[in-house]
Amino acid sequence: MQPLSLHPFRPRLLDALKDYNRQRFLADLGAGITVGIVALPLALAFGIASGVKPEQGLITAIVGGFLISALGGSQVQIGGPAGAFIVIVFGIVERYGPTNLLMATVLAGLLMFVLGLFRLGALIRYIPVSIVIGFTNGIAVLIALSQLRDLMGLDIVKMPGEFFAQLETLGGHIGSFNPWACAIGVTCIAGLALWPRLFSPGKRLPPAALDCRPLRMVSRLPAPIVALVTLTAAAWWFKLPVETIGSRFGDLPDLLRDGLPSFDLPPLSWSSAQQLIIPTITIALLGAVESLLCARVADGIGDFKRHDPNQELMAQGVANVVTPFFGGIPATGTIARTVTNVRAGAFSPVSGIVHAFTLLAILLAAAPLASLVPLAALAGILVFVAWNMFEGHQFARLRRFSAGYRTLMLGSFALTIVFDLTVAVQVGLVLSCVFFIWRMGTLFRVDPHRPADATELPPGVAAFDLYGSLFFGAVGKIEALPDDLPEGTRAVVLDMQRLVLMDSSGLDALEQMHRTLQRQGTALVLANVNEQPLSLMRRGGFEAVLGADQIVPTVADAIDGATPR
Repeated sequence: MQPLSLHPFRPRLLDALKDYNRQRFLADLGAGITVGIVALPLALAFGIASGVKPEQGLITAIVGGFLISALGGSQVQIGGPAGAFIVIVFGIVERYGPTNLLMATVLAGLLMFVLGLFRLGALIRYIPVSIVIGFTNGIAVLIALSQLRDLMGLDIVKMPGEFFAQLETLGGHIGSFNPWACAIGVTCIAGLALWPRLFSPGKRLPPAALDCRPLRMVSRLPAPIVALVTLTAAAWWFKLPVETIGSRFGDLPDLLRDGLPSFDLPPLSWSSAQQLIIPTITIALLGAVESLLCARVADGIGDFKRHDPNQELMAQGVANVVTPFFGGIPATGTIARTVTNVRAGAFSPVSGIVHAFTLLAILLAAAPLASLVPLAALAGILVFVAWNMFEGHQFARLRRFSAGYRTLMLGSFALTIVFDLTVAVQVGLVLSCVFFIWRMGTLFRVDPHRPADATELPPGVAAFDLYGSLFFGAVGKIEALPDDLPEGTRAVVLDMQRLVLMDSSGLDALEQMHRTLQRQGTALVLANVNEQPLSLMRRGGFEAVLGADQIVPTVADAIDGATPR
């Protein structure tokens, strides 16, 4: 018996540092600082939208981002809180409480590490793309819906976690609409959409305007930072009546005064762990899918060595085990920040480490100012993120695909919105298996055999060609064969040259067919049997029951043996 092979724990950082030099460090330094600035408003927004404190989003980006870059299997992936987790984390907090969220994250981290250790990272790719597109778009809709409270400034103390309950709550509080908050949110969304286009040559500004050095420097600022700073300053200067981070959550912790977050062990108990099986699987599954999809995107847009999915899963596991001890939430690879990292010139995982230290420096220096940030501005950023996540063109293309594809995509989309991601993926995988079985069953055929020399079969001999795979989803075509034979048939020849696979259900169907034919006084002869079906027949004892002389090399031999002398 071959020993179980475990995947070695070897971070990509070790290989990247072999021929590292000053030029590459400067490239990583610039990219890391850029993506750190981009990550700041997103980390705050993701933390708040997930139903936890804003600093927990920052801690996740710092601790989780550092560990994912330092230990991961991708050269440029940036880790931290992700938009896809917002709905999941919010639902777990609402149903199980913040403490159990931390415990579920730790357990999910352990599960992801085990998946990578046992080389199961490639299995994540077996999730059909239709399911991934469906639940991604469903999450985008839920993110946008969850931000309508802050975007419109509605006076809602606590948003429910269920889709229809959220609609009912929003509709019941529409009378508390705050036009100032809505103005800030809409301005933020418009600014995020227009900022990159504003400095494109020939679009909004003449090409000569970009020759101005100060204007070029301004054009390099990330749009979320520009929106956050300008709208926070406007709300503070004009004393607008809008809710801020400070008014809802209080000031962020002053790390210079209070020190770094303590390494606290969440309360662990077997009874709690039993209740968290579904949340744990949900976090692990989504984290694995999101991180490996992100790593594949990074491989495609940069000239980097292909990522190691198993090492990446192990790094994600370590990050999600450690981050909750500092009060963080689930961390995974993030596509938007990873793409920003690549386009900023990143060369190695050092850029991700720099990104984490950049966020830490900002938190140390500017934590008091964060309390002034309007929640409507953060809601605008998240609505823009949801808009970018939503792939409307995928719905327009649905008519080009099969009914099975459409069912899987629309079903996972609807189930994600109405129920949750776990239900969507579970039902989607079951349906995809059903469709696959049905499709494979239709590919199996039993056709009348036509001799190559166009001669007719001898009287009383019926011959058939088997095509495809004889498995549990196709056995009905074999079981019905004896009923369709003409009277006087004394021998049935099955040409198995094109039968590539047979399972135990297919073997059982052959045995049942043999018994039926025996009762009718008809012999069964098998010709051109391939290696896998023949091996199964021998192991299952069917060769001995049928008789070794009834399994022949060619159809001609079978016909010759069945012809009376």
